[in-house]
Amino acid sequence: METASAGAADLETVARVAGAVRGNIERVIEGKPDVVHAALVVLLAEGHLLLEDVPGVGKTMLSKALARSIDCSVRRIQFTPDLLPSDVTGVSVFNQNTREFEFRPGGVFANIVVGDEINRASPKTQSALLECMEEKQVTVDNATYELESPFMVIATQNPIEMEGTYALPEAQRDRFMARVSVGYPVEAAEIAMLASHTDARPLDDLEPVTDAAEIRKLGQIVGQVYVSPAIQQYVVAISSATRRSSELMLGASPRASLHLVRAAKAHAAIVGRDYVLPDDVQLLAGAVLTHRLLPSVEAAMGGRTTATILETILADVAVPRSGGGQGAGVQHRA
Repeated sequence: METASAGAADLETVARVAGAVRGNIERVIEGKPDVVHAALVVLLAEGHLLLEDVPGVGKTMLSKALARSIDCSVRRIQFTPDLLPSDVTGVSVFNQNTREFEFRPGGVFANIVVGDEINRASPKTQSALLECMEEKQVTVDNATYELESPFMVIATQNPIEMEGTYALPEAQRDRFMARVSVGYPVEAAEIAMLASHTDARPLDDLEPVTDAAEIRKLGQIVGQVYVSPAIQQYVVAISSATRRSSELMLGASPRASLHLVRAAKAHAAIVGRDYVLPDDVQLLAGAVLTHRLLPSVEAAMGGRTTATILETILADVAVPRSGGGQGAGVQHRA
């Protein structure tokens, strides 16, 4: 049970920094407040973000805008079919002068790693990210190298139906805290984009509004947000229901439950609450869970997607009456 809680001053700091980063990103990405909010939630929850959509809707622009808003080390990896695992993690090279092997870090050695079109590299290369995303370390030739905190992977991918793509391995998808689709902008936002992006590049004018040390501090504040036993039980009940569903071949993992709680805590902190409500869990369940689920053959043939299956599950799982108190009970949806 958690004993510490985030104070009012701490929550004001979270709101101030989140607002500054949001404002920076929205100078580049117009008309997508929900997508920007999801990116902020994942950042403050110390997770990794997967942006999936068709080409040209601003996935890379969003990831770059978020990276440029923070004064920290940023590296971009362009995932291509010929990319090698050593390009991602690093490689030991023999130094003729010292007569010893020395380690040359790969692309993941940065606070924010932008992985562009991750599913255009082979599954073998994609798997090079498994250790660093989960354990924040890289092991090469029996030597382990720690990655500096904060560490966040923001990856973009095209839908699997697109030419030249590989499906992400299940273990890889499970390490992303959330998957978000950017979607096409509304007409007004697209017109505004034409006016602002044709004669200038707004991304070039972005200045950092926070730094790595402050992001680490915000992560600690988010960690103090209270999650009642009833909310914890609710999250586990949702995950358990996905594992029992006859419409799913693969349900949510325990890591998914943990990611859902951490994301809910970050969302609560951003909106100024020091405790999690059931609404926070329901709001984020789709982004956190759907990319980890696999529909059964029958469900897929019947046109059922993981999103619609999850909606049915959420409608059936008992909801806590209250999220803030320790004695919260549960109620069933009407």
